[in-house]
Amino acid sequence: MVAAKPKESYEECRRKRLEENKKRMEALNLPQLSQSLRSSSSSPNSTPMKQSKPRTVEKRVVVVRRSSRVANMPAPVYREVVIDRVAVPRRIFKRRDPLNLVYASAEAREYALEKAEQLQSTLEPQYPTLVKSMLPSHVSGGFWLGLSVQFCKSSLPKNDGVITLVDEDGEEFPTIYLARKTGLSGGWKGFSVAHELTDGDAVVFQLIKPTTMKVYIIRVNGFDKSEEP
Repeated sequence: MVAAKPKESYEECRRKRLEENKKRMEALNLPQLSQSLRSSSSSPNSTPMKQSKPRTVEKRVVVVRRSSRVANMPAPVYREVVIDRVAVPRRIFKRRDPLNLVYASAEAREYALEKAEQLQSTLEPQYPTLVKSMLPSHVSGGFWLGLSVQFCKSSLPKNDGVITLVDEDGEEFPTIYLARKTGLSGGWKGFSVAHELTDGDAVVFQLIKPTTMKVYIIRVNGFDKSEEP
């Protein structure tokens, strides 16, 4: 019967492993290479990193070539021009809730529209006019008032600008006119809320100046009053 070998202690195994690793390193010549690298890095004769010189930019005034056709013409002179953005004075109005809006019946809307057209026929014919029946989007929510494309192209400015609305009391309300979209944007909400316009009201616009329109309002609730005995 063969006697079992006694187990080596942890320290004995660790010592043998270190000796084996040391022999492998010596065989690969690693200690000498490490020593030579340390000595070369600490040597005073080592070449320092080359520092790049800052780039120098030279500015010169040169003569711009000009074609013979314009060579004898005076050079153009440019100047800055301050362009004012289209703006209107801001007024604070309470936001109108579309859910609380009273919607007009078809009969009431037609009544207001007929009354507005009757008023339109009495106005001076030399001033262009437009009758507009108010919809929910005109008097609540986004407050965008689209106008007739034909009316805008024939009578209103070709570019964006301020158009002033004058009510029947003579009070003025500046609004932003968007030519490409043919409608009134900023400022129209103020006019609508101030005059408590509602769905079905008919509005008559009379262009009394290139950027000024007189406004007449026919109330849709006049239909209910006309039905009273």
